[in-house]
Amino acid sequence: MNKIYEKHLKCFESFRKMISFKPEIALTLGSGLGNFADNVDVKEELSYAEIDGFPVSTVPGHEGKFILGYLKDVPVVLMKGRVHMYEGYDVSDVVLPARLMYMMGAKTLFLTNASGGINPDFYAGAFMMIKDHISLFVRNPLVGPNDERLGIRFPDMTHVYDEGLQDVIRKVAKENDIELFEGVYAQLSGPSFETPAEIRMLRTLGIDAVGMSTVVEAIAARHVGMKVCGLSCVANLAAGMNTAPLTHDEVQEAANKAAPRFTKLVTESISEMYKAMKE
Repeated sequence: MNKIYEKHLKCFESFRKMISFKPEIALTLGSGLGNFADNVDVKEELSYAEIDGFPVSTVPGHEGKFILGYLKDVPVVLMKGRVHMYEGYDVSDVVLPARLMYMMGAKTLFLTNASGGINPDFYAGAFMMIKDHISLFVRNPLVGPNDERLGIRFPDMTHVYDEGLQDVIRKVAKENDIELFEGVYAQLSGPSFETPAEIRMLRTLGIDAVGMSTVVEAIAARHVGMKVCGLSCVANLAAGMNTAPLTHDEVQEAANKAAPRFTKLVTESISEMYKAMKE
């Protein structure tokens, strides 16, 4: 058996021994957005550390547990804190949670993150819906032997971020008078923030926002057949775009301030997505 798939099965079996709830939509919460879980009618929760072989988050603001329950009437699983390659994990471990949420029953993955804004129209606290991404700066999670039980060898990435889900997010933002930018996101490895020269390069490539997560998760989720959408909270302007030094505290503070609007946008979007699934 493929070692990666074997580890996934081991984690799922460990999870299922403790959790019976079956979600239909999965949500990954980025830095500073963990309090979103307060809006869920929690039925079960499980710390990552309790799952045999599961990677554990070490980053401040990433609590490290699955929350399962109802967001309005939608059965959801929330990943409260993600793991990153810069923590020393292999990319197969970084995308394991996305695949595990698929194995739980979720067919849609809503990815969120806090990012550095490269587009000059952005400001701290702005929201950018991810329309596309550039993955060239991090290791592709599909490198290595392919296991057909996870997906095909050469998956198409023309529409990584589902256009129908994007339409839902646009509609909800408009109805709730929430300013919503759209753009291209790039994942770099971190943990150091980018240099001004790197930001100039990314801007030249047409990238609007940059962070240290999300892209590899989106690739893995599409590989298994999930529908994917992404929303980035611009926590600061990227290096070289202002004179202040970049800090993780700044990222969390900006995300916390944006949290009420984020909560409204994500909650209503997930509700509309679920309605469409049931039609």
